[in-house]
Amino acid sequence: MAASAASPVSATVSITPARAAFERLRVQAPVLRREDAAARIVRLRRLAAWLTANRVAIQTALYADFRKPAAETDLTEIWSTQAEIKHVIAHLKQWMAPKRVGTPLSLFGTRSWVQYEPKGVCLIIAPWNYPFYLAVGPLVSALAAGNCCVLKPSELTPHVATLLRRLAAEVFDPAEVVVVEGDKTVATELLSFPFDHIFFTGSPEVGKIVMRAAAEHLSGVTLELGGKSPAVVDATANLRDTAEKLVWGKFLNAGQTCVAPDYVLVQEPVQEALVREMEAVIRRSYNPAGAGVDASESFARIVNRQHFNRLAGLLEEAQTAGASVAIGGEIDSSHCFIAPTVLTQVPPESRLMQEEIFGPLLPLVPFHTLAEAADFINSRPKPLAQYIFTRNAENQRYLLQNVSAGGAAVNETIVHLGHSELPFGGVGNSGVGKAHGHYGFLAFSNEKAVLKQRVGRTSIKLLYPPYTPKVQKMLDLLLRYL
Repeated sequence: MAASAASPVSATVSITPARAAFERLRVQAPVLRREDAAARIVRLRRLAAWLTANRVAIQTALYADFRKPAAETDLTEIWSTQAEIKHVIAHLKQWMAPKRVGTPLSLFGTRSWVQYEPKGVCLIIAPWNYPFYLAVGPLVSALAAGNCCVLKPSELTPHVATLLRRLAAEVFDPAEVVVVEGDKTVATELLSFPFDHIFFTGSPEVGKIVMRAAAEHLSGVTLELGGKSPAVVDATANLRDTAEKLVWGKFLNAGQTCVAPDYVLVQEPVQEALVREMEAVIRRSYNPAGAGVDASESFARIVNRQHFNRLAGLLEEAQTAGASVAIGGEIDSSHCFIAPTVLTQVPPESRLMQEEIFGPLLPLVPFHTLAEAADFINSRPKPLAQYIFTRNAENQRYLLQNVSAGGAAVNETIVHLGHSELPFGGVGNSGVGKAHGHYGFLAFSNEKAVLKQRVGRTSIKLLYPPYTPKVQKMLDLLLRYL
């Protein structure tokens, strides 16, 4: 677009498709701001209907990208998204209503409330591990709050990215929601725009890049990151139940889950028994016919060769350093397969214990006392999730009180993520801000504070200058009693 003659800029400015889309949204944002709950709910119902009509298409896209089992897609991508939509629709009118607040005596005569308004134009950068749910879930919150959105799916799951583009075209006005595909070059361009809020899901390393870019425009951010989420298994735990939940939580999506148990601290007297129970669960879950886990239709694959090579390197390095493979260990580079693998005697300085694994490798680390376990976790960056397996209420209390994490589950894994009334998010290295349900609505809203004063004589005028002895006396009373 050429500059006008009156402009000091004479060069031609190139408008990219991403920039053009962003500008369309900026024009439309004030229109969405004026919508009521009913209009927003209509949009969310259209989205829900599309999900129902395209269930098979969603399953097919995820299987094409990394052989995700249809049942896992139903549970973790489709049902979780539908549950979020249903919860939002049921509560949106209540969330949008202004909230009256009390009046302190010092402001007698005023009325005050909190009014919720959309932030404006938002960017959602989705990851590859749950490429549908972690794109559409935040979108639901953003739309509920009344925003326009750019959605940037991961280029590592191209079939899902194409499906998301079709979803946007079939459900939304292009001035309300647009999907922008591309690699990190496109993401970098998007991050240069002055978005009102950025919702990013990914690694802490990339999260820092997003936060630096957001700082240029003072954009709000929600960062759903990751980290090494620990599970603690004490000597009182029901080991069969614990093994079933650890195996499911860890090897769901082939371990490519931000809240998967990253390592297990197990009280030393029960470590061998836990390994036996986990081996039996893995066999029942992924190899019931004895044909091998690689023949199972219930186990996904690593998303691409780069991530496969990283995981294979972590496993090889740990074994070279003295770690023992207690269960699994089989790999097949031809189709990015790594079997569910449990390791013991893993050196604490190994990359397997230093980096977030994000794959089907699970180190077991013995401990003696709960204080030792808590110190081990707290010596590392704060995790996104904390899992506790115990039948001792005092042990539960101790670990919840003495370990900092974004969220926690007791005698369970993963499912706290699907609770509509709970906030989801990290702390410190594992994230900034919260999501899901009302917390997601708040993340994409500005909570505007409104105070209405009487016209004419009001109490605060008694404190206006000049600051006479009478005014000072009143201030003395204010400080003493109010």
